[in-house]
Amino acid sequence: MLGDFTYCNPTKLYFGKNALDGLKRELPKYGKNVLLVYGGGSIKRNGIYDKVTAILKECGKTVAEDSGIMPNPTSDKLNEGCERARACNADLILAVGGGSVCDYAKAVSVSAYCGDDPWEKFFIRFEEPDGKIIPVGCVLTMVGTGSEMNGGSVITNHAQKLKIGHVFGEEAYPKFSVLNPEFTFTLPAYQMKAGFFDIMSHILEQYFSDADDSTSDYISEGLLRSLIHSARIAVKDPENYEARSNIMWTATWALNTLIAKGKTTDWEVHMIGQAVGAYTDATHGMTLSAVSMPYYRFIMPYAPDKFARYAVNVWGVNESGKSTGEVAAEGLDEMEKWMKEIGLVMNVTDLGVTPDMLDGIVKATFLNEGGYKALTAVDVRTILEQSM
Repeated sequence: MLGDFTYCNPTKLYFGKNALDGLKRELPKYGKNVLLVYGGGSIKRNGIYDKVTAILKECGKTVAEDSGIMPNPTSDKLNEGCERARACNADLILAVGGGSVCDYAKAVSVSAYCGDDPWEKFFIRFEEPDGKIIPVGCVLTMVGTGSEMNGGSVITNHAQKLKIGHVFGEEAYPKFSVLNPEFTFTLPAYQMKAGFFDIMSHILEQYFSDADDSTSDYISEGLLRSLIHSARIAVKDPENYEARSNIMWTATWALNTLIAKGKTTDWEVHMIGQAVGAYTDATHGMTLSAVSMPYYRFIMPYAPDKFARYAVNVWGVNESGKSTGEVAAEGLDEMEKWMKEIGLVMNVTDLGVTPDMLDGIVKATFLNEGGYKALTAVDVRTILEQSM
C-alpha cells in the first residue's frame, strides 16, 4: 500500500532541439551577475560554451566563471566555488554540464552564505539550508543523474575518504533546466554507458522497496523497458536522436522524486557504489554497475515475488513451468546479459579496488533500512568480495 506523501517539483524544463531558447526566456528573471559553472574543455570544443555565453551577453549579464568541476566534485572545490559566488555577488548560478556540474552548482547555491563549513553542515550533520540560497539553472550535456530536476547533491571528501549525498528541499531545486539531446552526442562512450546504468540504478533503487504493485511500480517498469531498448540503439548509433532523447527524458523521470512517492526506497547500491568511488574516484555509474549484480542476487531471496515480477514485466521472462525463484533468477541473468552487451563494468577490481581497501569501503558505506533487507557491515563485505 502506498504511504502518504506530498509531491512538488518546481523545476521548469525546456526539452528538444530548440531548448536553449528557453535560456533567453529565463535569464531576465534574475539579476545581472551570473556565475557560469562547467567542467573541463569539452563544452568549448563542441560549441556549447559559445552558444551559452552568446545568450548571456545578449541578455546583458555580467559573467564570472568557475570551471574545472571534476566528475566527483570535492569539498575543496566546493569551498572554492563558494568564494567565487560571493566574490561576484552571483544572482544566478548557471551549470553547463552533466550531473556532477549540476550537483556542484546546487551545493554552492546553499553553501555560499551558510555561515558554516558546508561539508560538516550538509554532508555530515545533514542539516537543511538556513541562509541565502542562490538560484540555479542547468544546461545539461550528459544524462544519468537526474540532477537537473531534483535537490540532490553528491560531494567527495578525499581527506576523509567519504562520498556523500544530501537531498535538499525544493527551494534548492534548479529553477529551470535546458535539455537538448543533441548536446549529449559528443560524450565519450564510456561516460554515456555509465549514465545509462545510473538511470537504471535510480529506478531499481525505488522499485525494489515496499508498496509493491503500486502505480509507481508500473511507471518504473515502463521507464526500464524504454531505457533497455534505447540504450541498445544508442550504443551502436550514439547520434540517434530518438534513442538519445528518450534516454534523456527517462533519466529525468527516474529521479525527479515522482516514482519514489509512497515507497520507502532502498539506495544501498548507491551507498556501496559511492563508498567505492570515495576510494577509487571511479565513474559513478560504473561503481553502481560493478556492485549491482552481487547486491540484487544477495537480496533476491527476501523478495522473490517482486524479482519474479521484474523478470516477467521488464525482461520478458517466460514463467511457464518455472518456480518463482527460477523466474526471479532468470530475470537477473537477463539483466546481467544486457549490462555486458552495452559494455558496463561488472566488477570493482576493474575500477581499481584492491583487497586492502575493503575494510575502508565497508566502513564508508552508509547502511539503509528502506529495501527488502537491511544490510550489515558483514553483508556489505560479502557483496564487495563477490564483485571482486
